[in-house]
Amino acid sequence: MTVVLPPRVAPSSGASRAAAPPPLIVLHTTRERARALIRAAFPRRRARLLLARSADELESFFRTALVDAAIVDLAAASDDTWRAASLALEFPSVPFFGLCALRASEAPALAHCASLDFADVVVESVDDAVCRDIVLRHAFSNRFALALHAPPPLLELDTPLQQGAWRCIVAWSGRPVRTQLLADALGVTREHLSRTFAAAGAPNLKRVIDLVRLIAAAELAKNPGYDVRDVAAVLDFASSSHLSSTAQRIVGTRPASLARLRAVDLIERFTKGHRRSRG
Repeated sequence: MTVVLPPRVAPSSGASRAAAPPPLIVLHTTRERARALIRAAFPRRRARLLLARSADELESFFRTALVDAAIVDLAAASDDTWRAASLALEFPSVPFFGLCALRASEAPALAHCASLDFADVVVESVDDAVCRDIVLRHAFSNRFALALHAPPPLLELDTPLQQGAWRCIVAWSGRPVRTQLLADALGVTREHLSRTFAAAGAPNLKRVIDLVRLIAAAELAKNPGYDVRDVAAVLDFASSSHLSSTAQRIVGTRPASLARLRAVDLIERFTKGHRRSRG
């Protein structure tokens, strides 16, 4: 990914993560044991879990919400299992994991997962207690937030309040975040946050929120499985037209061009005439 997402990340904590949505984990399986194992690893207070019985259903999840990680049950692997696993090539921004018992007979399946660039394998009974940590250290949202943890110097966000707000924003991984929610997380009023964030020539808070959304959009647009309409839906833009107008207003480009732009490119474009609202 072009924001140079770290390969392994421990979930962050503190005010910057307090109000962020829980990670979305999707599981492809038909086994009740697998469902029970993953439900135990990802209780509702720690993550949102979606269960898919088919590859088609798994793929549909990628087009309706921002998926943080996908787990594919390799027990008694079928053609549908490998269709589900092959989605790792369509959505490389999202880490895929195999779930298996690690028997000798599963060696070919593990080799196939490696060829599909799976992030790791969760071993039943062995990794039950650490399954959540194994998966979340690779999760899209955690990696995105860590890669952008420090505000880029070009944005000149130097005060503790500006940096705290920035970390809150990137914790949302490109999904819309309200100014009031940021203010509550930082313990200030919305008016104080908006006014102080943009002091001394710094960019407007709402434009910075949109910039981070476009950085996420650019990352997702690089996935072969996504088109502009999919990216808009996953990041909760009102429509692909809304994504288009935001891209033009914030970085002066069309959404179709986002796939070829790096985060640093978007930030440079933003600082050249798009930092503050006109009028």
